[in-house]
Amino acid sequence: MNRRNRNLSPYLFLLLPLAWYAIFLVYPMLTSLWISFTDWDGLSPTSNFVGLANYVRFVAGDSVARRALINNVLWTIGTILIPTGIGLVLAVILNSRHLIGRNLIRAMFYMPAVVPMVAIGIIWAWMYDPNFGAINEFLRSIGLAHWARGWLSDYSTAFPATFAASVWSGIGFPMVLYLAGLQSIPQDLYEAAAIDGCSRLQAFWYVTFPSLRETHIIVGTLAVIQSFKVFDMVYTMTWGGPGQITQVLGTWMYFNGFQYYRAGYGAAIAWIIALISMVVAIPYIRIMSRD
Repeated sequence: MNRRNRNLSPYLFLLLPLAWYAIFLVYPMLTSLWISFTDWDGLSPTSNFVGLANYVRFVAGDSVARRALINNVLWTIGTILIPTGIGLVLAVILNSRHLIGRNLIRAMFYMPAVVPMVAIGIIWAWMYDPNFGAINEFLRSIGLAHWARGWLSDYSTAFPATFAASVWSGIGFPMVLYLAGLQSIPQDLYEAAAIDGCSRLQAFWYVTFPSLRETHIIVGTLAVIQSFKVFDMVYTMTWGGPGQITQVLGTWMYFNGFQYYRAGYGAAIAWIIALISMVVAIPYIRIMSRD
């Protein structure tokens, strides 16, 4: 009996965390999966099972959903190219030991990454205000008043303006990851490159960039997952407008589930976001585990 108790003791320690995990994560997930197969409105005590109708509607019958998916893809491509690229360049610059005040500069660039996205969205919405926003006031002050406009109410600028705020807040995190990756590269490689006559640009391209392979995978995977989960920035700045031009999957899920009383369809969109995230995350986990 004592031996049996000793064998069970590790599992008893896991019992409470597993119960917490099952109650607050597994059960809500399975419930939302079931709801996605129904026409529940979020309020009625009953619902009807509709099978894959909500998913079919997303694929074939909802033009706003297609727009939201395209916006998420564009957001993802932009995130991988712009803030990630800027973060890499900043990391290379700030990795120099001879840079004065580099720790302070690192903190300044990383600071937007720890500010809540809702606060960032509100601040940038004020900056974009057509009447007294800082951006339009600056344009007027330098003689470019004809460029001033309602950035978030103009169909041609609403989505790029929203994404610009995301770029400002998204540079710091990849910068920190790349800084960690740069500090793990052996200095012998750079010394060998210098002996071979490589310039700084050649050393970056042939030594630094390939040596950051694992960091590229981490940064790229997190960028894709976060891009498909984007919600608060769009919600606080444009509410998906004007029209539906800036809708993303996260906001369209919210509007259907909580504004239009189509909880079943909103749950289906949530699971589509989760499936896309898993398609990206599973290969990442396999690659990192193999390495």
